[in-house]
Amino acid sequence: MSISIPEIKLNDGITVPAVGFGTYKLNGAAGVQAIVSAIDAGYRLIDSAFNYENEGAVGEAVRRSSVPREQLRITSKLPGRHHAYKEAVQTIQESLYRAGLDYFDLYLIHWPNPSKDLYVEAWQALVDAQKWGLVRSIGVSNFLPEHLQRIIKETGVAPSINQVELHPYFAQEEQRAWHEEHGIVTESWSPLGRANHLLEDPAIQKIAADHQKSVPQVILRWHTQLGAIPLPKSASPERQLENLSIFDFSLSEEEMRTISGLSRPDGRTFGQDPATYEEF
Repeated sequence: MSISIPEIKLNDGITVPAVGFGTYKLNGAAGVQAIVSAIDAGYRLIDSAFNYENEGAVGEAVRRSSVPREQLRITSKLPGRHHAYKEAVQTIQESLYRAGLDYFDLYLIHWPNPSKDLYVEAWQALVDAQKWGLVRSIGVSNFLPEHLQRIIKETGVAPSINQVELHPYFAQEEQRAWHEEHGIVTESWSPLGRANHLLEDPAIQKIAADHQKSVPQVILRWHTQLGAIPLPKSASPERQLENLSIFDFSLSEEEMRTISGLSRPDGRTFGQDPATYEEF
């Protein structure tokens, strides 16, 4: 069974599905199997990264899938340690070699790594990689408005996407508003939260019961109605399908406000500012 997913048009003209598939920690043969299963279920946007060490698994899943390559949107990301221009270009090339692909549909800077202050160089490398046809669309991840403003000012090119942590306990209202004002689409990593009690929240459980949907389905629907693209991850074919089955109901404005109202100062998964992330 395959589910049809609405499309979102990015500021450079390419379209991406309103829900994607996260692949963090999906590696090796089991990872390939999980990603093929996700594609079979209807996912067309697959999110990966150099640092996930699974670009090869993603590429193998693309080759094993019965879905034509041009119907898929494959993403990878540039790690913070390779922001110098020449290194960034070589890393993009290396990512493609690892995946065995001719191009990526999306390539993001994984985080700004502000202490090194080379993210403008890295962004220029992505701008050039897009011109050379290595990448169809370019974006960033974990960039704050100050970082976004700088790369736009210094290169004249705005990212198509900024992938940030986003879930009901960390609703990122100001960040999302900045994105919307500047034509940048928000992607949500950790869309269901991690290491918290989000899935047991009574307010969301009530809304889920009212719609006869699961709590994850309600949360993912909340993301899509905000205009954000959630990237849920699961190796279970049943859960993969459940996470896609969110377009046959809608949340009311009051329900959206209730869920957004759960956001709290300590809601961030890692409990720290993205400027200090070391793992990206």
